[in-house]
Amino acid sequence: MITVAVQKGSYVYVYGEGNKHLFSREGTLYGFTSTTVSVRRGNTIFTYDNKGCQISSHLV
Repeated sequence: MITVAVQKGSYVYVYGEGNKHLFSREGTLYGFTSTTVSVRRGNTIFTYDNKGCQISSHLV
């Protein structure tokens, strides 16, 4: 479960319960839910699950 995603410099850091670091990705935070995080890199938005696996991408 994702509890928070924060932008620090050029990276997005994703944390779960108990402030456990789940994963980080380069890019700009686009949004997050309890199960996914969306990160924008260039003209593409990548969506990751709570394990950091990419589940989708689309051009903007």
